[in-house]
Amino acid sequence: MVLFPFILTLLAGLSTVLGAFFIFFNKDNRVLVSSLAFASSVMLSVSFLDLIPESIHSLAFMNTKGELFFKISVCILMGIIVAHLVNKGSIYLKGSKLYKVGIISMIAIILHNIPEGIATFMAGSQNIKLGLTLAIAIGIHNIPEGITIAVPIYYATGNKTKAFLYTLLSGLSEFLGAIITSLFLKPYIDSNILGLLFSIIAGIMIYIATLELLPTALKYHQKRRIILFFIIGIIVMLINSLFF
Repeated sequence: MVLFPFILTLLAGLSTVLGAFFIFFNKDNRVLVSSLAFASSVMLSVSFLDLIPESIHSLAFMNTKGELFFKISVCILMGIIVAHLVNKGSIYLKGSKLYKVGIISMIAIILHNIPEGIATFMAGSQNIKLGLTLAIAIGIHNIPEGITIAVPIYYATGNKTKAFLYTLLSGLSEFLGAIITSLFLKPYIDSNILGLLFSIIAGIMIYIATLELLPTALKYHQKRRIILFFIIGIIVMLINSLFF
């Protein structure tokens, strides 16, 4: 069963590609706006329903409440700063604002998927049932994350192959996390390190959702559609958190 943790991590990561199938809908601003609003609520929900609670759970055993609050707050702020620097660096990218939103989202999700891959690999190595449960949960919430990458890139470039490949790249980063862990990190990874990483990634996703995805959606002046799909995104992720 040595390969089992790798297989779990690979399948969980590749589920991101399922989100790319949204690019096969008619190229319409309504699909774009719906996807951006949905993706923003998914990122916020992942941050507040999964990443931050998981960070608290991981750090709680080794820190007082005061230390816990301080570390998580600092790490979230670090994530926001990292996302801001990536955003500033995007000025050197050729392409429209929408294309840059897709690229920034891809970078954020790659950074998010690597520690997810670490966690899935570690869980699968220690407990098959736990690893399978975690992989299913991650796989389900990776699907809307794929939408976050594929739809903006496709609408910006009109290139379905590029949108698909960028989404695939982000999904494979989860498997990269498993490989890195197997080769180098397994003896050193503990709940404390994972907890800090999850908070940093939460900060990155909060920044992208509130300062990139939502503002881009609002430019199309379809507030009712934005509110509707923002709420749908929250409901989907609530169901994911409650049942998986």
